[in-house]
Amino acid sequence: MKTILAAFVLSSFASTVQAQSDSTKALTISGYAEVYYGYDFNRPASHTMDGFLYNHNRHNEFNLNLGFVKAAYQTDRVRGNIALMAGTYAQYNLAAEPELLRHVFEANVGVKLAKDFWLDAGIMPSHIGFESAVGKDNWTLSRSLLAENSPYYETGAKLSYATGKWSFSGLVLNGWQRIRRVDGNQTPAFGWQVQYKPSDRVTLNSSSFIGNDKPDSTRQMRYFHNLYGIFQLSSRLGLIAGVDSGWEQLAKGSGKLKSWYSPVAILRYAVSDAFALAARGEYYQDKEGVIISSPAPFKVYGFSLNADYRVSPEVLVRFEARQLSSTEEVFQKNGSYTKSNTSVKTALCIAL
Repeated sequence: MKTILAAFVLSSFASTVQAQSDSTKALTISGYAEVYYGYDFNRPASHTMDGFLYNHNRHNEFNLNLGFVKAAYQTDRVRGNIALMAGTYAQYNLAAEPELLRHVFEANVGVKLAKDFWLDAGIMPSHIGFESAVGKDNWTLSRSLLAENSPYYETGAKLSYATGKWSFSGLVLNGWQRIRRVDGNQTPAFGWQVQYKPSDRVTLNSSSFIGNDKPDSTRQMRYFHNLYGIFQLSSRLGLIAGVDSGWEQLAKGSGKLKSWYSPVAILRYAVSDAFALAARGEYYQDKEGVIISSPAPFKVYGFSLNADYRVSPEVLVRFEARQLSSTEEVFQKNGSYTKSNTSVKTALCIAL
């Protein structure tokens, strides 16, 4: 009897240890930090670059763009992420959020409903665009104008399904880059995404948003679409091409729409495993000030050159020169405005 009891206790103990071991394997802890220095030749006295830039936007100072610590949990049926952050990305992108939530980078949980069928809810990375808040994952140091002026994050529930070369998702959201819904807004926002990968060298993506981001008393429906393709043209040469298009009601109940759009193309060449160059051309037009508030109709052309050097698998050093030009005076300078903006930036990224 004692032998049977001892065997039962040992078996139970072993099962508990095994469960704890499996749980530990499912949990991963990671961290990221991106320190930068930027110089804007228009020399803003406030040290803050133009208001339509939300990353690396401090002039003539060393600063932290984004730093976070993240815990991720993944099993066959459950997954979740929680990450806390600091940096100028959080300061400027989450300025409209409650102070307690401005340091939450991610906080979401997901359950598998069926094979390849997941339901996730919480604060999540945006389903829009090819550029993320995490600098090391992007081909250029700074973000494109279309990325800076569309959501980096979203809060809501997402139903996703992936099969073979296709993946689909549908979302119910609190709004356009919102954690907390706008006061007086009871209108749900919706999003969807379709992605097709015919091979490991091509990714085609279509993402959309529809919703109202104002109080219901002044409701103006917004309709937005993001389309892009990522093409690995050779072992060293890659191309990203994309375009954002958006429309918003002129006023509540109006049949007239205000619009904006932004095309972009980025060409990247890997000189070696450690060294890469990238060139970007872009245009952003928002003449009616739907997304970007400016002293004159916003019609801006941009060009940038980027150089990356990977010191180690964890460390990336980046340099960039960027020129923005406009047909109107929309860039701040000496208390007034001018038609061009030139900046240089460097960044050091470490991912652990």
